[in-house]
Amino acid sequence: MTETEDAWFAGVDPGDADAAAAAIRDGEAEQPRDWPAIAVESGFAADEDQYYDRLHEATVDAAREAARAAGRADDQQLIHALRAMDDAERTANELAERLEEWAGALLDVEEPATGLDFAAVVAGMEPADTTEERAVSLAQRVVDLRDERDDLRAFVERRAPEVAPNLAEMAGPVLAARLISLAGGLGSLAKKPSGTVQVLGAEDALFAHLRGHAPSPKHGVIFTHEFVRGTRPDDRGSAARALAGKLAIAARIDHYSGERRESVHEDLRDRMETIRARAGEEAADGDAGEVADE
Repeated sequence: MTETEDAWFAGVDPGDADAAAAAIRDGEAEQPRDWPAIAVESGFAADEDQYYDRLHEATVDAAREAARAAGRADDQQLIHALRAMDDAERTANELAERLEEWAGALLDVEEPATGLDFAAVVAGMEPADTTEERAVSLAQRVVDLRDERDDLRAFVERRAPEVAPNLAEMAGPVLAARLISLAGGLGSLAKKPSGTVQVLGAEDALFAHLRGHAPSPKHGVIFTHEFVRGTRPDDRGSAARALAGKLAIAARIDHYSGERRESVHEDLRDRMETIRARAGEEAADGDAGEVADE
């Protein structure tokens, strides 16, 4: 292979930005050479300055395409859907509160309801004047947002197992998507140690602890998982550590292989049984001690 053939710009038309970006993205050389001089000798550039201008354009185009590809990745689409779901829910609840203040006194709502349920009742009413018309219209928008939230949740529940099968099975689709979102992507989550996974979503509490203003948080969003929430308070730290450790492993499997592995799920179930059995044994010992005291 000659020096010219080994160059990233070999065979590239100086005016073809896509070909230049592809050469930058996919090309390689066995060893570094005086590429500006070779570019001038081969006729790719008139001088060194023009070479660097074309190199800059090619690298920017390659980086832009890489960013577009990353944005189109399945895990990023899952993140967008989850955040849109949260936005729709937050906005719907805020508008429902506003509607209650407004329509609660304006309209004669016979059915006792609050929040989104109140909005659904008002949305079905027939306005008597232009003021009531605006209140009913707002209620209808709130109901639309509620329905959009539900549709987005269904999308997340359907797509999460496709993006991260082990993580979605272990955490549940919505919690899996939330962990991926908090980490910034499945690849980023796969690179995090289990201790970091354990406190994702509890950043404020963690920073307060680091400043010496609060105890160390035992868990972040994984508290919503039944294995943590459903474990007695004294054992929740152990449950959170066990769950976070297996979630970290599940994320790595999903990112690097994408294959479902039953063994990691069995290990977690066995660990949780051990933790909860310990709680039962301590409770039994306590009861036995009380009987002995009597």
